[in-house]
Amino acid sequence: MMANRRQSTGVSTAGAGHAGVTSYRLDLIASVQQGYTFSPDRQGQTQGKWLYVKVGDLNAHGNSKYMWRTTNYISDDVLAEMRATPFLAGSIVFPRVGAALRNNNKRILQQDCLTDDNVIVVTVRDPSVCCAEYLYYWFDYHDLQQFCNDGTVPIINGKNLKRQKVPLPAIEAQQKTASMLSAWDTSVEKAVQLIAAKEDHYTHELSRLISQCKHQRSHVGHFAHEVSERNRGGNDVRVLSVTNSRGFVLPEDQFERRVASADLSNYKVVACGQYAYNPSRINVGSIARLDDWEMGVLSPMYVVFGLDHAKVDSDYFLHWLDSHEARERIKKSAQGSVRETVSFTEFAAIAFPLPGLDRQAAIARYLNTLREEISTLGVYVEKLKEQKRGLMQKLLTGQWRVPVESREATT
Repeated sequence: MMANRRQSTGVSTAGAGHAGVTSYRLDLIASVQQGYTFSPDRQGQTQGKWLYVKVGDLNAHGNSKYMWRTTNYISDDVLAEMRATPFLAGSIVFPRVGAALRNNNKRILQQDCLTDDNVIVVTVRDPSVCCAEYLYYWFDYHDLQQFCNDGTVPIINGKNLKRQKVPLPAIEAQQKTASMLSAWDTSVEKAVQLIAAKEDHYTHELSRLISQCKHQRSHVGHFAHEVSERNRGGNDVRVLSVTNSRGFVLPEDQFERRVASADLSNYKVVACGQYAYNPSRINVGSIARLDDWEMGVLSPMYVVFGLDHAKVDSDYFLHWLDSHEARERIKKSAQGSVRETVSFTEFAAIAFPLPGLDRQAAIARYLNTLREEISTLGVYVEKLKEQKRGLMQKLLTGQWRVPVESREATT
């Protein structure tokens, strides 16, 4: 399925100057419009004839390449009152302003729809000149922020967008190119669906084997101990942070800059295999085990702890942290606190399902296998996306051309 050789993609290298490719200003091949402003009293309808697309809908579950569903609908009566005209199916939509631009979500309307005024709508004028799906992939290849004005709040400049040059080969080549890229999207979508199914299976097995089993329970403090070692030497060591989605990360990867004091002597040392959490964010999942580095330091606000491996299997404990039960017990520990923080004393008081070590290890090995399958699929998806990006770079700029039958040969 994955291909990284030119002959396997069915394309050829274009000649000098990318013969057969003509660049058009966007406004010559498509209309560029802004959605409608709907007053709050006309919003919030869960039923109606017309889908009403808001920026948040672009990222909703089920909406990937195509817009299938929204949370708001518009009736014919409201449409008449507003004197609004639905945008045509096949139009390309994306955010116009704000942080949503960073997500780079572009979608194709599956049916005639309304959109709000924070959504840009691009509609092809003549399908015999420009294939709408091909234009979608041209937008998919570009970062929306390159169309924005300079300023504190990013906003797409309509005039700048309309001036963008879009290289268009013959319509047959556009259609074939779009079909090829769509095949990559289908492969990605199927793999993502498989990952979701395996995540559901992992969650089920996690609950069945750990939370729902009648294991003997003990407090976390029975096998966990707080670690308070400080970086007293003030060494210029690796500064880390803990996130709720990626575990331990370098702050510059999370915040695009190093977020740390100049003096690191009071920072807490964390070693490979130890755990750490942010007391004010553990209730949203900011707790992790250090696996990718031998050592690092954390802001003094973090709690660092280690495990007694004669009493608990570390992988088993890590899986438990991923369970619904663990999240709920941690949230309850935070309740009543002014800032909803969880001290180590409160964390250590949580009841924990603790079978014998052999049973813990067996459960952990099985759950590790499930997680490894999911991780392998995740790498596969990223490879597919990387290949698709490489194809778009070649095909949408005219560097490569897809072979198409000449019109004479088909008549």
